[in-house]
Amino acid sequence: MATRSHRRRSRPQRRTALVSAVAVAAVALVVSLVVAFHPGGKDSAERTAAARSVAGTQASESPTASPSPSASASSAKPSSASPTAKKSRKASPSAARTTASARPSAETATRAGSASAPLAGRIRPKTTYQGVATHYDAGTGDGACSFGPSDTMMVAAMNTADYETSKACGAYVLVRAAGGASVTVRIVNECPAPCRPGQLDLSKQAFAKLAALSAGQIPVSWSLLSPATSETVSIRYKTGSSRYWCGIQALGHRNPLARLEVRTGSTWRQLPRTAYNYFLSEQGTGCGGAIRITDIYGEQLTFDSIAVSPNVVQKTGSQFAAR
Repeated sequence: MATRSHRRRSRPQRRTALVSAVAVAAVALVVSLVVAFHPGGKDSAERTAAARSVAGTQASESPTASPSPSASASSAKPSSASPTAKKSRKASPSAARTTASARPSAETATRAGSASAPLAGRIRPKTTYQGVATHYDAGTGDGACSFGPSDTMMVAAMNTADYETSKACGAYVLVRAAGGASVTVRIVNECPAPCRPGQLDLSKQAFAKLAALSAGQIPVSWSLLSPATSETVSIRYKTGSSRYWCGIQALGHRNPLARLEVRTGSTWRQLPRTAYNYFLSEQGTGCGGAIRITDIYGEQLTFDSIAVSPNVVQKTGSQFAAR
């Protein structure tokens, strides 16, 4: 009985012990789970400390080893700023070049001197051309260049190729014959076919300085001049011009013209040149405004007060430099 009684009493104790063990295990499990997932738990603290330690040891080696939103943004700023700075440095020389080419100055033209004519066409300075000279009745000295009657009959017509849509108009040319005689003429007209490249058709008066008119045709050499002159440049608007349409012509220029421009606001607009030596503004742009002319050497003359007065010669008092 005692033994049996002992056995009976012992069973509840084992169950109690078992229940206690299970309870303890459950509590331990709960505690471990709480510790594992709690932000302030031991593992989290250790991981944070370890991360800080790694970041501290690698900070000097790589700024991106432990990136953060603020650090990433700050590191992106220098990389984006650097290309911008490079672009601005590259743009500066380009802008300077652009400004220099768009606005050639008298100083630039002077440096170019007579050795260079960057805007010349087929007829260039310091170049001798070979051809033939013929003669024609030049009348009053007027011609395709639309200059009107000439004060002197030392004039000539240029073959179509070298006339170059009136780019040769107003050019002074020194013509030499094989025997040594020479004459200086101004181009006022065009000589169409059968005139050939290199050929000059002189007024009878000019041809007579080289040979007898009966010769008809003689071999010559000729070259461009930039002569001394007391004449100054004049501007003339074509008949029918107004502020809605105009043709503009420059007269009395020492050197051949390369272009004529009108000012529109803060910019200059180049006008197209006709075969009869007027520069046209078909829509009236710039008519009555400032005018700028440029010779083949790049020198520019600007005139601000030229009114639209059709077929009136308006003197400017200015002239291109002698080359």
